[in-house]
Amino acid sequence: MIRQSFNKLEAYIRKENYKGYDPYDTLNSWKPFHWFGKWGPVLAIQFQKRNPVNVRPLIGIKKEINPKAYGLFLQAYAMLYKKTNDQEYLDQAAYFFNWLKDNYSKGYCGKGWGYNFPWASREKYLDKYVPSAVVTGFVDRGLYEYYQLTKSDEVFEWLNEAGNFVLTELPVTSFDEGVCFSYTPIATDLCYNASLLAAETLARVHAIKPDKELKNIAIEAVNWVISRQKEDGRWNYSVDLKTSREREQIDFHQGYVLESIFEIKRLLQIKNSGWDLAIKKGLEFYHEHQFFPDGRSLWRYPKAYPVEIHNQSQGIITFSKLAGDNKAYPSFSNTIAEWTFQNMQGKEGHFYYQNHKYYKNKISYMRWSQAWMFLALTTLLTAE
Repeated sequence: MIRQSFNKLEAYIRKENYKGYDPYDTLNSWKPFHWFGKWGPVLAIQFQKRNPVNVRPLIGIKKEINPKAYGLFLQAYAMLYKKTNDQEYLDQAAYFFNWLKDNYSKGYCGKGWGYNFPWASREKYLDKYVPSAVVTGFVDRGLYEYYQLTKSDEVFEWLNEAGNFVLTELPVTSFDEGVCFSYTPIATDLCYNASLLAAETLARVHAIKPDKELKNIAIEAVNWVISRQKEDGRWNYSVDLKTSREREQIDFHQGYVLESIFEIKRLLQIKNSGWDLAIKKGLEFYHEHQFFPDGRSLWRYPKAYPVEIHNQSQGIITFSKLAGDNKAYPSFSNTIAEWTFQNMQGKEGHFYYQNHKYYKNKISYMRWSQAWMFLALTTLLTAE
């Protein structure tokens, strides 16, 4: 079933030439949402990502390449080649690597990547391709998997330059418990998963070319995030720098945080009982409170609907990769996958965006849905 679903998905994304729409691409439209003031772009994005009718072609939004999606595809194809030695997978990985080399965000120190659309929220506005810790972090995961195959000095140089971007461009906030990297170069903020992805980028450089400074700052970033874990094992999404209030958004980012701590621990070859306990508690909360036994995820704890494809894909990845912490987790990653095949995969092979209680949003999003499910299924197929 996994292989059948994977083959259908791969055929679909190849047919689409790895291009697609995105839930947040509204500001790629020719419509002047900014004429309505600061809230115009924000409200347009929020409306569009909830709209089950895809009106993008009507307002000038085209299918495009998303750098984060290409980072995920690079990671997946490198993993597939490592497992199978199929030259076609290596050729695909080389294609994504070369594209990412040519399409990093210009005008910044080091090498970073950003989204292919402007983005607006209550707090900030980002132009197209402003590099971020998150996009760069996921591209970096792909680069590292590709490096494991090639041992190429050129690939290491790109990993190193991604580390330089993190160190030179992302504002850092220090606390007694550790440090936090900001999401982007344009503002100082405190977002747990973004800071960990930045730290992961540094840990990969250290794993290849040991550097005590990089190791220490990555450790400090993990320590701060662990200090913010709740007693029941969950993490919220972020902290307001001015008020110290947390944004209580508990969803796939719980999986992000757990995976990053696990990866940094592995890359730095650290034995730390405090980190182990944080992972154990975090996984227990993720398993017991963010998924139903049949593999269906909650949207944002404690809200059940809509079922979100990104929650499904990250659950597959997290419980597959961190399987050593509980014997039930590997089978549960398969349970999540089976539910997703049966309820969220279309006949053409693509995965739906959301299942609501009484209807489905079947719009295909290349980065948000297809790239993440492609990596999730690859993780299952290549699991040791």
